[in-house]
Amino acid sequence: MKHSQLVLPLITLGDPRRVSGGYLYHQRMSDAAPAHAARIIFLSFPEWPFPVAALRGAAMFRRSEELRASAVLVDSIAAGLAAPALALRRHRVPVIAVLHQPPGGIDHGIVRARAQAPLDRLALRRADILIAASDHLAEQLVEAGFARSRIRVVVPGRDVAAPPKGPVEDLRRGRRAAFLTIANWLPHKGILELLDAFARLPADAAMLHLAGDESVDARYAARVRSRITEADLSSRVVAHGPLSQENVARFYEAADAFVLPAARETYGTAWGEAMAFGLPVVGWRTGNLPYLAEDERQGLLVEPGDVEALSQALVRLASDEDARARLGAAAKCRALALPTWEDSAARFFTAIRECLRGPPAADCSSASSP
Repeated sequence: MKHSQLVLPLITLGDPRRVSGGYLYHQRMSDAAPAHAARIIFLSFPEWPFPVAALRGAAMFRRSEELRASAVLVDSIAAGLAAPALALRRHRVPVIAVLHQPPGGIDHGIVRARAQAPLDRLALRRADILIAASDHLAEQLVEAGFARSRIRVVVPGRDVAAPPKGPVEDLRRGRRAAFLTIANWLPHKGILELLDAFARLPADAAMLHLAGDESVDARYAARVRSRITEADLSSRVVAHGPLSQENVARFYEAADAFVLPAARETYGTAWGEAMAFGLPVVGWRTGNLPYLAEDERQGLLVEPGDVEALSQALVRLASDEDARARLGAAAKCRALALPTWEDSAARFFTAIRECLRGPPAADCSSASSP
């Protein structure tokens, strides 16, 4: 069936090309848009101190009208900034919230979160539908009072990229196992807790490889760098900085297990990607990880904040090759049941077109994840 061309301004914050789960999600949808007779145009609030950038909200929506938008997409990271303009303007086209975090966000301190949450909720109430990036986030939205009938779950794809051709890199570097973490250096990612847990492993047990943007939180990054240089870690932790998608795939291919003790991850794209490469996953039993993996089935999940238990999980995987193989095979099997980016894009644009056709039915769930 041939569809008319959709013009979809996506209102976000700052540089839309930055490397993080939410921004990569939008880039993937933008890349897939032409195959679905659509075009996503990024409109960004400036990264001014909160909430000053909200002064640009009216201009954002005027620009959407100039573009003759079919619908306006609002990124959850910019929802609070868009809220005043959403509340004051009468909109000629549907407004669709694309959500990667609950009201108040996940990267801020308690004061900022409390100030932002009411604005986020106002924006979401004004949206026609809410596209949530995980079932876990959908449950959080329902608990916050949003009707399930307004929510469509479209999870990220499990496929990252094909790894570059050539021999697999030796990430173990003479030790028994290689652990991999793909995450930007933010407090809720749990990198400092991971380093404390890893430091308790015997010196010959494993190498730890950290990949991700180190510049997003300067104070936290300074603490991570300082910890890595201490004597108990300096020879067995390597920080690689941000990597291309192809090199991320190369690291997945070469690692033995994936570890990310994130405290408030609403999806955790890297967990799904790692599982698709047959890596057992290790992390806290919180956020979205329990939706992706079961303890002792596809990985090892421990109680949030229990650094000793996290260390013991790493010791076990470093020393037990059979356990790694068993959990990794189950992880791959589970990941293959998750959608690819092609599948996710189809659901994403189907949800938008259904919204444009009229009010959704109360039991509509066609865009839900498997």
